[in-house]
Amino acid sequence: MARHNREARGLDQHGVEYVVSYQPDWFHQVKVSRRLPHSRRQSTKTLYRNAATYAQRKPGDRVRTRITSKEVGLDFEVAVYDPTRQVAQIVVTARPARLGEELAFVIDGRLPTKEEGPLTRRPRGRRRA
Repeated sequence: MARHNREARGLDQHGVEYVVSYQPDWFHQVKVSRRLPHSRRQSTKTLYRNAATYAQRKPGDRVRTRITSKEVGLDFEVAVYDPTRQVAQIVVTARPARLGEELAFVIDGRLPTKEEGPLTRRPRGRRRA
């Protein structure tokens, strides 16, 4: 049986606060991206990362994640029916009215089960010049 959603908070590149409601046995992390002004480059920041390295229970057939921000007037929820655990990532593009620019939210999921072993994080290396 799936567990109830958890709630966490995170800040974006401009200090805007977001509330993330997530399923603890599926959700890994959520990142927000925005285009840099006068450039083709983009800025990406992790809003929140689940501390769990594996799912304690089966997440259930439906996966739900909600992201809200009162500051920019954003409120959306995605629900995916995934009985065979095939969905690993969801991308949502939004244009909050109070912000005036497009944001992309990348929701990474699919925590491994205990049998599959814990999620390993890659060590941060130096960037190439």
